Amino acid sequence: MTRRDLLVGTWEITEMEVWDKATLDLVEPAHLVFEPDGMGTIGFIAVVGGIDYRVVERDGRTAVEFSWEGFDERDPCCGRGWATIDGDTMRGRIFIHGGDESSFTAKRTR
Repeated sequence: MTRRDLLVGTWEITEMEVWDKATLDLVEPAHLVFEPDGMGTIGFIAVVGGIDYRVVERDGRTAVEFSWEGFDERDPCCGRGWATIDGDTMRGRIFIHGGDESSFTAKRTR
């Protein structure tokens, strides 16, 4: 199994330090999706967008670094993020360019 295989799939964002779960799931369940081709999607609150990612190693652990671009309601927005992966749990940080940032935890969905 490659490091990319550990990442590919849908991850439900279960918590963020800045927003509660009800807020995260305002429009649809908060999520990150990583496709095998290095692209994916992000969605939380009213933010939806596309992801461009790279699988890397941080402190000997599989990790992902990504940039994203999309919309917050109808307003264009973009940002970046990173996370480490431990089994079916992902922990990292999401940044909104010119705005908020928050740590997050996500669980792989089956």
